[in-house]
Amino acid sequence: MKDLSLFEIAAACNGTLNNKSYGDLYITSVTTDSRQIGEKTLFIPLKGSKVDGHDFIMKTFENGAVCSLSEKDVDTDKPVIKVKSCYQAIKDIAEYYRSLFTIPFIGISGSVGKTSTKEMIASVLSQKFKVHKTQGNFNNELGVPLTIFGLEEYHEVAVIEMGISGFGEMTRLSKIVRPDICVLTSIGDCHLENLGDRDGVLKAKTEMFTYRNKNGKIFLCGDNLHLATVKKVDDTQTVFYGIENNGINTYYAKDIVNKSADGISCTLRTPKNEFTVTIPAIGNYMVANALVGVAVGEYLGMNAESMTKGVASYKTVGSRDGIIKTDSLTIIDDCYNASPISARGGVDNVNTFKGRKVCILGDMKELGKNSRQLHFETGEYVKLQNIDVLVAIGTLAKDLADGCRGGNTTVYWFETVEKAKENLKNILLKNDNVLVKASRAMQFENVVSFLKDVVL
Repeated sequence: MKDLSLFEIAAACNGTLNNKSYGDLYITSVTTDSRQIGEKTLFIPLKGSKVDGHDFIMKTFENGAVCSLSEKDVDTDKPVIKVKSCYQAIKDIAEYYRSLFTIPFIGISGSVGKTSTKEMIASVLSQKFKVHKTQGNFNNELGVPLTIFGLEEYHEVAVIEMGISGFGEMTRLSKIVRPDICVLTSIGDCHLENLGDRDGVLKAKTEMFTYRNKNGKIFLCGDNLHLATVKKVDDTQTVFYGIENNGINTYYAKDIVNKSADGISCTLRTPKNEFTVTIPAIGNYMVANALVGVAVGEYLGMNAESMTKGVASYKTVGSRDGIIKTDSLTIIDDCYNASPISARGGVDNVNTFKGRKVCILGDMKELGKNSRQLHFETGEYVKLQNIDVLVAIGTLAKDLADGCRGGNTTVYWFETVEKAKENLKNILLKNDNVLVKASRAMQFENVVSFLKDVVL
């Protein structure tokens, strides 16, 4: 992190420094975790449901913090900047810190595919640039500022994932990131409890454009019906990418060959190039991710050879389409999160594998008033595919199971993960291909851990 003086920090967040003689002191890191205090650290105490960071301010000074923000008066002679809201202050400071950089900032969002697209774009760009990217799930109004603070002097491009669940959030994130390049991957049935329907999702996601660089670029997935309607933003013509050569995608693919665990080969067409790549991932939707990685890379001056290497260097992160092979099973670990559109994608993925195919699917949260219908329709989709066994887990997933009944798929439903684990060993067969997917709240990583130890 670049040096920031306490005067700069106080001005950025409209705070009051308790002693002006401290103003020329500077910090080189920011944390909200009192256990992660290092040299020249600014501590920002946040109030949680169980713990108030203000209770640890004095301890952070003992551990070497240079300064702390606070919403309360603190009886200390150490540097403290008093603010009305620490949550607002961290965003204000991040907005100021971002303004110190003139490198390209790429903002990425969408109902599904944010993280895999972020990783693909970063992988491509890293062949030419020193890239800073979002780590883990640091994509919300707290995570984005912490991501911004990770920028160093040597970085040449920033790839920032931006996640939301309600209206107004993306506007606030856009104000911090001020993206030069905007990427939207999809509009689907996510966070409908707050956003209502897909039109609401589109409205919320396109808030990203509010504080964008008007001289920058907007890349949208033209395969998505809602995004395909956004042909222009103010005076900026949008650029469409997608698997289909549908008349609006200027970046598209042909000759796609999905080799399951061995990756996907295809030819990418751009306005300037045509070249063949191998994507080390499962799921044909990764072709779209490669296309936008190439679109951004081409816009920033990369050549075909470097972009091909960047696509080939892609790595999955976390529980997103990771393949785990045991002596008994091939597990597709996609349990990070789930929505109807991503669940269908997961089903399509396991369908590319040879052998018996099993889907372990769980509740999909935050789907609003149509939740039961969306679960039922997801089950109907499974029924129409070449899936041998469906194991549905959770109260909402009962509708998913019901939607799948009546076809060639053997269907099981269990109310809890524990109940399912008691029965899975009798359901699975040696060499099964098993997809594991549910919303994060279902904690399906426990299912994956169980499957890794199963002996059949």
